[in-house]
Amino acid sequence: MSQSAIPLSVLDVVPVFEGGTATAALRDTVALAPRIEALGFRRYWVAEHHNTPSLATSAPGVLIGRLAAATSTLRVGSGGVLLPNHAPLVVAEQFGTLEALHPGRIDLGLGRAPGTDPLTARALRRAPERGGDDFAQQIAELDGYFAPADPASGIVAVPAADGRPELWALGSSPSSAQLAGVLGLPYAYAHQINPFATVPALDAYRAAFRPSPHLSAPRTLVAALATVADSDKDAWRVAAPYLLGKIAMRSVPRFDAFPSAATAAAHAFTPAERAFLDDLAEPQLIGGPDTVRGKLAALVAATGADEVMALTVVPDQQERLRSFELLAQAAQAVVPGSTRSVSAPL
Repeated sequence: MSQSAIPLSVLDVVPVFEGGTATAALRDTVALAPRIEALGFRRYWVAEHHNTPSLATSAPGVLIGRLAAATSTLRVGSGGVLLPNHAPLVVAEQFGTLEALHPGRIDLGLGRAPGTDPLTARALRRAPERGGDDFAQQIAELDGYFAPADPASGIVAVPAADGRPELWALGSSPSSAQLAGVLGLPYAYAHQINPFATVPALDAYRAAFRPSPHLSAPRTLVAALATVADSDKDAWRVAAPYLLGKIAMRSVPRFDAFPSAATAAAHAFTPAERAFLDDLAEPQLIGGPDTVRGKLAALVAATGADEVMALTVVPDQQERLRSFELLAQAAQAVVPGSTRSVSAPL
């Protein structure tokens, strides 16, 4: 990847497909990371979900350690740790350990959603009265553990004070963006979840930004669903299992696995389902190389993103890798948009 091209990264939810297992999905992720590194991608983040059999990402800190060990230059991290599920001290100890073992390569993305159902949230000891309302205070407490130890506090998060991972705030709304700006943190926006608020959210982030000891100017990352194949038709075919899975998530009480390619190919989409997919998928990076090059350039121009992160949920590992290869080629013609200062339509 050339120096002038928009930096690319990967978000992995470690999907489990029909006929597969969580164990196999985790092993696919570990095998994929070195290939992503070789393509010149900047980071590889894994999500946090609980009691969700279709997503094998219940222990991001453990998986991050394995991914860091399997690579040498790639930044690895969380997209994100859902901080209200955890004691900030424990997160500081875990990510301080990761930073000590892989210095300069660990990212700690922080979110405030539960990432699960209310019953499981209680089992995680997520205090119901707290929720995500004190997210800013939790971040401040967490960040404090990475500073030199204060003897008066009586608590040292070993070895967090020896090295600070790169902290990011995650979100999918203007309110989360505004908080990230006030805290002076880099901000990662989930375009794959809420594409219609992407531009307002990043505008809110930049307007609210206050320099911090670790960041002097706004820094943004936009995560988008990305499926690239040799033609538009092939790309929609490859993306179909994930898209059908998103439909199933809205209608079934328990979603255990994403559909296989065969199941997706046999499915007859209703008009309502197609309307849902149009809203979800059309703003994403799905298509052949020329289509995605244009969509990527438009997304960067509209958002002013400094970096784009690809969520690619594909049953076949080779087609998944091919999608990343084609995305990297498409990005060669797209430069970061950090100079953007006014809203532009997507």
